[in-house]
Amino acid sequence: MAESAEESKRDRILHVLNRLGFGPRPGDFERVSAMGAERYVQEQLRPESIAIPGDLIERINQYRTIHMSPIALFVEYQRPIMEARRDARAESGGDKAAIKDATKDLRIQQRIVMREAVEARMMRAIEGPRQLQEVMTAFWFNHFNIFAGKGLDNIWTGVFEETAIRPHTMGKFRTLLGATAHHPAMLFYLDNWQNTAPGSAGSKGKFEGINENYARELMELHTLGVNGGYSQADVIALAHILTGWGLPKGGGGGGGGNRGPGAAGMQGAGMGGFFPFMRRRQSFRRPGAAPVDPSGFYFDAQRHEFSSKNFLGHEIEGGGIAEGEHALDILASSAATAKHLSFKLAQYFVADDPPKALVSRMADRYLATDGEIRAVLETMFTSAEFRNRRYYGAKFKTPYEYVVSCVRATGVPIRNYRPLYGTMQVLGMPLYGCQTPNGYANTQDAWLNPGAMMTRLSFATALGSGNLPLENPPFEEDAGGGGMRREPAAVPRNGGGKVNIKFDAGLHGPKMTPPDPAQLAATLGDYFSPSTASAVETSPTQLRAPLILGSPEFMKR
Repeated sequence: MAESAEESKRDRILHVLNRLGFGPRPGDFERVSAMGAERYVQEQLRPESIAIPGDLIERINQYRTIHMSPIALFVEYQRPIMEARRDARAESGGDKAAIKDATKDLRIQQRIVMREAVEARMMRAIEGPRQLQEVMTAFWFNHFNIFAGKGLDNIWTGVFEETAIRPHTMGKFRTLLGATAHHPAMLFYLDNWQNTAPGSAGSKGKFEGINENYARELMELHTLGVNGGYSQADVIALAHILTGWGLPKGGGGGGGGNRGPGAAGMQGAGMGGFFPFMRRRQSFRRPGAAPVDPSGFYFDAQRHEFSSKNFLGHEIEGGGIAEGEHALDILASSAATAKHLSFKLAQYFVADDPPKALVSRMADRYLATDGEIRAVLETMFTSAEFRNRRYYGAKFKTPYEYVVSCVRATGVPIRNYRPLYGTMQVLGMPLYGCQTPNGYANTQDAWLNPGAMMTRLSFATALGSGNLPLENPPFEEDAGGGGMRREPAAVPRNGGGKVNIKFDAGLHGPKMTPPDPAQLAATLGDYFSPSTASAVETSPTQLRAPLILGSPEFMKR
C-alpha cells in the first residue's frame, strides 16, 4: 500500500525530532508539524535564535559548581581534603582508618560537584528547547571523552563540558579542539600535565620524561583517526611539541617549584607539587612567577622541549607554546580529520554504517569552510541520505538516549534525577563514567543484548505505571548513601579512581503521576507497527504506557 502524504509528513517530523534531539515532548509534534520539518532543522542549527525559558535558566544557574573555574573548584572541594589528610596523617602517625575518618565528611560534600554536572546535563537534555545543541554537547563530550573517576577530574568534568565543549558545539572545530587541549581536565586525564622534556630544568620527580598518552589520543581519536596517515614518529614529535602543557606547579612558576608547607598532602594525592595556592600561608604565586590562569592551564617553559620538530611532514621551529598551537592548526585542517569527523557525525545521525558518498560530501564541506561544524551538519541534514526512509528508526538508542527520550515523551516534571542516572549506570552507560578515551559506542551491537533489554523494560514499566519517585525531592546526602550505590571500577592505565557520586537506582519510591497512554501515543505520533498498536489497545489501561515505552519502535530513533 502506498504511503499517504500525511503519513510521509508525520514520519519526516518524527525523524528530525528523534535525530536532531532526544525525541518529542508533549506538543513538539504539533509545533513542528505547523512550522515544517525543514524550518525546524534550520532553527535547531542556530540555537542562539531559540529562547530558553526563564525558569530553566534559573534552575540551571542554581547548579553553582558548573559555573566555577577549575581553580575555584580545587580550592573549595579538593584542598580541604588534602589538608585534612595531611593533618590526620601527622596526628595519627599514618593510621589509615584515622585518615579515612578525617576526610569522610569532606568527600561526601565533594559529591555535589559531580551530581550537579550530571543533573544540569540531564535537565537541559530533557527540558531544553535547543535540542540539537544538547545532542551535540553529548556528542562532542563523548568524542573528547574524559573519565570523571580519575583524580581531579572528579571535580573538573562538569566545568570541562560547560566551558570547553558546550560553547563550541557548532562553531569552528579548531576552536573546540583548542578549548579541550587547554583544559586541565583533559591534560590531567591523558597525563600531559606530566609530559616533560628529558634533561630540561623542570625534569624531576613525576616530571621526568615524555608522556605520549595525550599526543596519541589527540591524533587517533580527536582528529586524524586510526588510519589518518600518522606514524609513531609523529606521536613522539607531537608529545615533544606538547611538553610543558599542563597545570601550575609548586611555587606557581616552572620546574619543580619550592616544596613548602602542604607538599606532603600533594604527594598523598599522587600529584606531585602543583597548585601552590592549596598550601596554607602561601600566596597564589611567588614573586616573579608567571600568573596562574583561573582556567587552570599553565605552560611551563622549564619543562618544554625547544628544539625544532618534524610533525606530519611539517617543520615546526622551537617556539614554546606556539608549537602546540601550530600542531593543532595542522591537525584541524587535515583532510583525514575532515573524513574522521564526518564519518562519526554521519554514524551518529544517519546510520551505523553511514553512506560513503555522504561522508565524502561532508568532509569536502568541512575543508571548504575551514572546519565549520554547523556547515557540515547542514550538509548532512539537507542530504538525500538523511531524508531516505530506509534510515528512519534505524538507530538503536544508547542507554542515555533511551532514558532521556522516555522522560521527554511522558512530560513528567522531575525533581529527583537519581533513578534516571542510576538506570543509565545499571545499563552500562553512567554519565561521565566511560573509563577509556574513545568514549561510548553509539551503534546497536554495543547496547542490544538480553540483559540490557530486561533493564529497559523494567524502567519502562516503572515509569509508565507511575512508580518512579521523579516528582519527589531527592534524599539528602548522608554517609550511608540513602540508596543503592554502584561505582565503576578503577582503570589501571589511567591511574584508577571512581566516579564520586551516589544515586538511587531502585525502581521504587512514592508514586508519581502516571503518564496518560493516549497522550503518550499522540506525543510519539502514533507511529507504531500494527502488532504494537494492537498489543497496546488490547491491554489493560495501566499497562498501555509501559508497553509504548518498551515497544520495539521506541527503542530506536
